[in-house]
Amino acid sequence: MDKIAKTISLIKYGITSENVHYQLSPDDLHKSTLEKGMGKEASSGALAVNTGEFTGRSPMDRFIVKDEITDEKVWWGNVNIPFEPAAFDALYGKVINYLNEKEIYVRDSYACADEDYKLNIRVINEYPWSNMFASNMFLRPTEKELVNFDPEWTVVNAPGFMADAEIDGTRQHNFAILNFTRKIALIGGTGYTGEIKKGIFSALNFILPVYKNTLPMHCSSNVGKDGDTAIFFGLSGTGKTTLSADPNRKLIGDDEHGWTKENTIFNFEGGCYAKVINLSAKNEPEIFGAIKKGALLENVVMNSEGVVDFEDISITQNTRVSYPINHIENIQVPSIGKNPKNIFFLTADAFGVLPPISKLTPSQAAYHFISGYTAKVAGTEAGVVEPTPNFSACFGAPFMPLHPTKYAEMLSKKMKDAGVNVWLVNTGWTGGPYGIGTRMKLKYTRAMITAALNGDLGLYSYDKYHIHSVFGVAQPRECPGVPTEVLSPRTTWDDDQKYYTTAFKLANAFRENFKKFESYANEEIRRGGPQRYGF
Repeated sequence: MDKIAKTISLIKYGITSENVHYQLSPDDLHKSTLEKGMGKEASSGALAVNTGEFTGRSPMDRFIVKDEITDEKVWWGNVNIPFEPAAFDALYGKVINYLNEKEIYVRDSYACADEDYKLNIRVINEYPWSNMFASNMFLRPTEKELVNFDPEWTVVNAPGFMADAEIDGTRQHNFAILNFTRKIALIGGTGYTGEIKKGIFSALNFILPVYKNTLPMHCSSNVGKDGDTAIFFGLSGTGKTTLSADPNRKLIGDDEHGWTKENTIFNFEGGCYAKVINLSAKNEPEIFGAIKKGALLENVVMNSEGVVDFEDISITQNTRVSYPINHIENIQVPSIGKNPKNIFFLTADAFGVLPPISKLTPSQAAYHFISGYTAKVAGTEAGVVEPTPNFSACFGAPFMPLHPTKYAEMLSKKMKDAGVNVWLVNTGWTGGPYGIGTRMKLKYTRAMITAALNGDLGLYSYDKYHIHSVFGVAQPRECPGVPTEVLSPRTTWDDDQKYYTTAFKLANAFRENFKKFESYANEEIRRGGPQRYGF
């Protein structure tokens, strides 16, 4: 077998630089980053970098080129912001001229573990550690597969290039732009690596439903010994990665999946991108153990010996690590699951009023999916001083080019066809809101999910479930390994009046958020909301 050359021509992209590194190994990229003074090695062997000004995504600087492909299909607005084709071409030319003066790192990879949905990707990076992230997060071709590799989509990533908003048509100096005609994700002005993977995820969120009749999902998933697949939806910080990394089940993936018309689930990625705030070997041993040579830590604080303080959020609360999925021992190979049986909607309810687990009807499942609720707590963003509802349609609105009801209707049909159970799981607060109550213990959440997966919560009946008087969801009266009083959020509060006042406040926030979907949603989805109005 011929070895792949370590350089490649990029003339077709307009790149004439000869200082191009192709398909470097993670070890070489690790070494290059250290040599350039762009990172440090942690005591675990992982590479640690600082992404600079941006330590998270910048949703208001994400654009989609409005052209013949996207004009009538994309749900335009403050989530999907239009960008002119001519402006894209001009900005692309500027970025290429900038990269021609730089040392460049190129990686060929692909997304989608199912061969029938495979998307070949070429990633062109300014920084070696950005290229290492691409190596970790996308699926890695064999050398034989690389011989005649034909990329369909290209990611051009130039963190050091700053746009001129007045001239280039951006909002400010950073940008992430999708062009479906040219099949390019153009990223500049930000070193946050998540923009790279979310660019391709957003592209697949358009391609799969429009052309492949396949539902893209912002979720994690795993599979049990009997072949039953579980799916975990949730926004950042709700526990998707943690709860899907179950020692008794094989991990399919931690963030992005497709649900096919053949009723299979496949991972888009070849790695995991986990939050590491307050990470410990005791509570999250799988993720903790994955942080070793080949992993990339972002924006963490280390001491002089390279020991990471995972509780230190002085740079950001959004501390992260990326690693190849094979850093987790218990994985599904290939990353495909069949027979989906349970879906979990994860929410970190900082109001402390939602049950720790409840069973949803099909209409409630569609409603909560399109709502995509979690809560922000004080300190997570400037100006947030008390719990604030945060709704993100389909648990991933910033990455969904189509109208959310399109995805909700697809999910609703697939849930019915597959006969899945759908559960709403509150990984947030109990005994009161943030600042008064306490965060739900991880061991209790794991016990509730295990009971749901094993069928220990039983079929719905009055003696086994209680209907929540505000939200109308069915909360189990008993669960193995969980104190009975924990299962009822009202009984964990010491003041019924305050509990119901807070519950109605959240219910009304759901209703207000849903107004923008009412004219698009069918009657079944509309029936799934809160049952009672407030005082």
